[in-house]
Amino acid sequence: MTSSPVHGTWEPHPAARWEDAFLSGNGHHGALVFGDPNADRVIVTHHSLVRPNGPHPRPPRLAARLPALQDRLLAGDRTAAEEFTDGRALHWVRAFHPAFQLRLNRPDGDPRDYRRTVDFRTGEVTARTGDWTSRLFVSRADDVIVHHIAGPGLTLDVRLDHQLPGAPNGLSVGSGVLRTAEGAVLSLRAGYPDSDLACTGVTLAAVTGGRTALAPPGVHVTGAESVLLLTRVRRHTGELDVVAETRALRELPGTYDDLLDPHLTAHRTAYDRVILDLAATPAERALPGSELLKHPRSPALLERLFAAGRYHLLSASGLNPPRLTGLWTGEWHTAWSGALTYDANLNLQTASAAAAHLPEVTEAHAALVQRQLPDWRDNAREVFGARGVVAPGHSDGESGHSYHFSREYPLHLWTAGADWLLKPLVDHDETHGGRDPRTAAALAEVAAFYEDFLTRTDREGRLVVVPSYSPENRPANASWGTVNAAMDLSAARHALRTAAAYHPQHADRWHALADRLPPHRVNADGALAEWAWPGLDDTYDHRHLSHLYGVWPLDEINPYDTPGLAAAAHRALTLRGPENDSAHGHLHHALIAARLRDRDAVTGALARVLEGDFFHTSLMSAHYPHRDVYNADAAHTLPAVLIEGLVQSTPHRLVLLPAPPCPSGALYGVRTRFGAEVDLTWSPDGATALLRPDRTHRVELRTSSGAEPLDLVAGQDHVLRLGAW
Repeated sequence: MTSSPVHGTWEPHPAARWEDAFLSGNGHHGALVFGDPNADRVIVTHHSLVRPNGPHPRPPRLAARLPALQDRLLAGDRTAAEEFTDGRALHWVRAFHPAFQLRLNRPDGDPRDYRRTVDFRTGEVTARTGDWTSRLFVSRADDVIVHHIAGPGLTLDVRLDHQLPGAPNGLSVGSGVLRTAEGAVLSLRAGYPDSDLACTGVTLAAVTGGRTALAPPGVHVTGAESVLLLTRVRRHTGELDVVAETRALRELPGTYDDLLDPHLTAHRTAYDRVILDLAATPAERALPGSELLKHPRSPALLERLFAAGRYHLLSASGLNPPRLTGLWTGEWHTAWSGALTYDANLNLQTASAAAAHLPEVTEAHAALVQRQLPDWRDNAREVFGARGVVAPGHSDGESGHSYHFSREYPLHLWTAGADWLLKPLVDHDETHGGRDPRTAAALAEVAAFYEDFLTRTDREGRLVVVPSYSPENRPANASWGTVNAAMDLSAARHALRTAAAYHPQHADRWHALADRLPPHRVNADGALAEWAWPGLDDTYDHRHLSHLYGVWPLDEINPYDTPGLAAAAHRALTLRGPENDSAHGHLHHALIAARLRDRDAVTGALARVLEGDFFHTSLMSAHYPHRDVYNADAAHTLPAVLIEGLVQSTPHRLVLLPAPPCPSGALYGVRTRFGAEVDLTWSPDGATALLRPDRTHRVELRTSSGAEPLDLVAGQDHVLRLGAW
């Protein structure tokens, strides 16, 4: 039994459900591995696989009607925004779906000593019995799924199968199999109904020893030493050149280990940057994941979920950042289209990227934003008649147009989205000490939008955000589209001031505009109001906490600089109900509580998730308790919650142990926004922090003992010793 944190998980049985299949991925291709020695299945996914549902709609052309809507809302018509549409029905974004499954059948073998594992440090999923071994990873170096099966006198049938739950009847399916010098090549093409788009998978089977015979639609292998399967999937128009795809696969290195080595350089380097050790017992660390999940208060469970969360987040990020299901699904009816949901979920899932030292995740996020900026410009122009950019509430990874909206979800009115989605990119810049020109340019466009949009004022001459929307809530006494949602105010202020910092030549103008925005409002309950406009009453029982954007992830409201507002924000957090027990709501609650130094609220929110049966044995999570609806929110967000409880930073402040989730432990390699790496060890008797700064800087150190200045010199380690907390 090990006495250090476990960087993987294991099970004594194959997966019976796709939700329990172990996961591997490189941010483009994904694999769900069942690990059955006699009837194995590997479900193949790809970030690009979204089912067409007609042409991508444009945003509604409403700009000419905007002044009249603003007049009505400012005059007190609390339902005016319900008519601010072009009459279209709700149009969901294109749904994410799996490609196909690899089926690998063999005669009944020796079932003794079965074990399946996933190694977070390498990305390998392995299953073994007495006479059979399966190893699989998805290469970050070569963008290919690599699967090696071995056993004495191996007999194996291999085929590609498109029949997964929910697959539409109208798919145009064609398969092919050809002999090659290595063994065989298999292909499967699935054309979407009523579309010229299709996806095609190609698998090269390299057989060592034995005989290979074609058995359409698959191959039959007998007496082999091993079989190496190399798989790629493409989404394309018309026909894919399978010969060219086969040639590319044949040009890859010929052995599993040769393919693994360059992958490890990228994957293991990223994974090993940050480690959490909560001093769990060797006995609990040795448990399979399914047993460990039965110990919701175990430090070993938090260790493993932290490790799994970083692994899955890294593995899901490449072409895009993670979807609602990360990079994986086993059925075509993916909940909420498996979308990239911008109004909460995406930022929650990627909340640890900067601090947990995963710039790969941020780069995927940045690339997505960059691809969609032209569509965001269309949203600003056609809905608001403005320059600049407005982000949508949902995306399939292709279109960035605002077209997913309805009466109950008027997401086309949400103007905070661009700032919300750029905030992680700003955090990355602060952490690494540079300014990405892509982020700088996008911020300037957000500022240009606010210059055009913020033209209406209240009776005191302050600017008004109208229309305004707080995802996905509404006032108790008004409709969803209103005036001065707290999130919109925070976003406008933050966007203008941040753009000013990146573009000092425009700073005076943008700061002056930000200064004219109204302050947040504290309601009769002593809580920070979700809408700063007088007369709008709060609705407390809701899964979203958009109005506390100023607390997390912004630094606008905090216990040190704005204690009064922080107290009101804490009151708002306390009054907030769980609504439908969504995992993202609980962990969003925990992130905000950590910023407000409320340890009990952090541990309470974690307990609701850990005790609510939210995790599958794959250690991927569900949206609701009792493993209802496969969803990556909890799995990917949990590492951020643990880090925020231990180490928080701004460009000028370091906060240590604001809300520690465990009484003792160690966190190694976490990054700060002032350019230092931190190793922290703590116990009830005290703590030690080792800082390795890469910039010379003075910051404010905040601990339970108060505040003090901290002078850091680039390249010089700095040790802090703290008393009991």
